[in-house]
Amino acid sequence: MTQTRLGSLVEACLNVLIGFIINMAANFVILPLIGFRISLVQNLFIGVLYTLISVARSYTVRRWFNARIHKAAQRLVGESA
Repeated sequence: MTQTRLGSLVEACLNVLIGFIINMAANFVILPLIGFRISLVQNLFIGVLYTLISVARSYTVRRWFNARIHKAAQRLVGESA
């Protein structure tokens, strides 16, 4: 069974939301250690930009992977018929 496009989008968004939360916390810890001070608004802005990029990437990879699995399954069914 293949994953629907909506299912792929929901999975990608949940994955990225978890990453967003981790990223926000990490930015406040790591960036000051290397000399960068950012405000909450700057951190949110950076996080939103990277989140949009990450959702698009994750969704595209999931759809590509799902299509490959579907094609491989069809080949297997075709060979055994």
